[in-house]
Amino acid sequence: MQMQTNRFKVICTVYRTFKNYNSIGKNTFPTKKHRIISSYMYKSFHSTHNLAEDQVPKALRNTKPKSKRGTLQYFVDIKQVRVEGGKGGDGNVSFLQVWCNDKAGPDGGDGGNGGHVIFEVTPDIKDLSSVQSILKADDGENGGNKDCFGKSASHKIVKVPMGTIVRDVEGNILADLEEEGTKFIAARGGAGGHGNVFFKSDVNNTPKVAEYGAEGESYQYVLEIRSMAHVGLIGLPNAGKSTLLTAITRARPKIAPYPFTTLKPHIGMIQYDDYEQIAVADLPGLIPDSHKNKGLGITFLKHAERCAALLFIIDITHDEPWTQLEILKYEISQFNDNLNDRPKIVIANKIDLPQAKENLQLLQERIDEPIVAISAKIGTNVSTLLREIRILYDKYLTENQKNVELGET
Repeated sequence: MQMQTNRFKVICTVYRTFKNYNSIGKNTFPTKKHRIISSYMYKSFHSTHNLAEDQVPKALRNTKPKSKRGTLQYFVDIKQVRVEGGKGGDGNVSFLQVWCNDKAGPDGGDGGNGGHVIFEVTPDIKDLSSVQSILKADDGENGGNKDCFGKSASHKIVKVPMGTIVRDVEGNILADLEEEGTKFIAARGGAGGHGNVFFKSDVNNTPKVAEYGAEGESYQYVLEIRSMAHVGLIGLPNAGKSTLLTAITRARPKIAPYPFTTLKPHIGMIQYDDYEQIAVADLPGLIPDSHKNKGLGITFLKHAERCAALLFIIDITHDEPWTQLEILKYEISQFNDNLNDRPKIVIANKIDLPQAKENLQLLQERIDEPIVAISAKIGTNVSTLLREIRILYDKYLTENQKNVELGET
């Protein structure tokens, strides 16, 4: 037992050393490799020796004050784009005339090729907000006289996040971009046209013909991100999802006392003292018959499909709060049967309001799943929820993330 205690102290000393670097503002920070190794050391020790609940990694409290202004930043996980390849340059019709020979022959050059539109995977961006709706590559230059060929245009490289799925307008998957550096040619540029030099022959020494440059390809695609966040907040309108995201992360979604204040998902990061980060998504409110495309409908359900775990947020002040959970589970099951099988936590929010404790007791009698009662507004039991999220993450979600970080297939 003494050996186990000493090992745990050594690991904690490593974590404190990392945190001291951040607090004193030195330029030497722990590398990503060190953070991964230390995190796995802690998880291995925790799973082997069954640490108590007070020894589970705790979420770090932010010392920097949050901005009091709202933000227009939101997570874009689906976007329709139109891509156009560049047009090829036209060939030139020209005849060389010099002082000693006014009929020196054809000298019209070829046009340059148009540029391609290429999607390239990069880990630097996390969503599709930086991708423009219309993507057009540059055109090639026209050919000139004196056998001058036009310059070919540079390709337009569009950065997309890892896990991007490219679909056509009919919904068919054309590409699954999941590895860094993977490229997909979305639209090819047109070839440059030949000048009249190309058509010169023994039969025709003075061709007066040239080619136009070819038009580039034009397509429409739907870009989707396979994974949006580790955890998604699901609830009816005004259940307190945005307030909870503000309480546990530095995200600043819009908060207002009317339905559908959140129209697009917002992402926040929970940071723990062992340098693990968990992404939490605030999803738009769900209403009955959403699977029939009412309200935000299918758009909302697609957001939920891209979260690895789900947090069902219930407004405990309603007379029959268990009906909210039934509606949420029914709607997502109608869209995708597998969503209800994902790891989940039931959260009873607004526990600080009158009649909340009575409704909480009724809710516990109606459902068999464990319930975390919180008040996102005043912070009641938020630390308990953060601990439950971390336990859920360590139990169900870390294996997939570990494979990605180590580059395993």
